Parts: sequence; C-alpha cells; structure tokens
Amino acid sequence: MKKLVLTFIAMAAFIKCFAINTDSLLYEHQRAKINGMLDVRRQKFSQYTESLDMHTGIFGLQTKKDIRRSNEILMEIVRTDDNIFKELKILLEYKTFEQTQVASKSEETENHALAYMATINKLRDENTRLQSEENRVTNEFRQRQTMHIVVILLLILLSVFLLTRKRPTANTN
Repeated sequence: MKKLVLTFIAMAAFIKCFAINTDSLLYEHQRAKINGMLDVRRQKFSQYTESLDMHTGIFGLQTKKDIRRSNEILMEIVRTDDNIFKELKILLEYKTFEQTQVASKSEETENHALAYMATINKLRDENTRLQSEENRVTNEFRQRQTMHIVVILLLILLSVFLLTRKRPTANTN
C-alpha cells in the first residue's frame, strides 16, 4: 500500500500540468482512507468494550481466555492507531506539498505581474521619448519648410523686381 501511495506522490511531482487535480484527488483519497481506518477502529473498540463485558467463567467471572481476547482486540486497536498516524503523516505531507505549490504558483504569478508592469513602464517611457523626438523633428521640419518658403518668396520677389525694373537702353548716344 505504501508503494502505491509513494507512486502516486512521485507521479504528482513529475506531472506538472495535472498537478493540482492529481494532488487534490490524492488528498481526498487519503482522507477517505483515514476515515475508513477510523471506522474500523470504532468497530474494534466496540468489540473490545463487548469483550470486557463478557464473563464466561464460573460465577460470572472473566476467564483467561476472555482477558486474552480483550488484549488481542486492544493490540489490534493499537496497530490500527499506528497505521492511522502513518496515514495522517502522509496526509499532512500532501497538504504541505499543496501549500508549497500554491505559494510557488502565487510567487510565480506575482513575478510575472511585476515583469509585465516593468515592461509596460519601459514601453511607456519609450513611447514618451519617441513622441518628444517626433515633436522635435516635426518642429525642425516646419522651421526648414518656413525657411524654404521665405527663400522661395524672396527669390520670386527678386525675380519680379529684376524683370520689372527698367532696363537701361543701349541707344542713348
């Protein structure tokens, strides 16, 4: 039986994708097993109580056989108690294992959340930097565009001025 339980523990440790369901099933199976053992213990204790009340000797006294039978039942109860303690220890190990898994999963989730938050902050900073760079480049472009327009207008005005200006005639003798 112990090999079976240890096999279940080993399987639960190595199969991560089914770990939570397997652990819960193993835990429930172990609880049912302990409850069954407690029922057996109650029955044996009832038998022990009955055997103590049994007096098959002369004048209604207990015989050695009655006392031996009571002692055997009591020893069976002690063995059952020992087995119950062993199974309770296994049950507590399951519970500890589950709590450890929950804690590690919680820590892992928290680490993922912190990493996501750090990434989001990094991307926000990068976005802010890119927006300010875009504004700077746009302003520089507008300034250059304005300069080009001013230069073109000056060239047009200069051309118009030069074309409309009276040319001196070469016929003046």
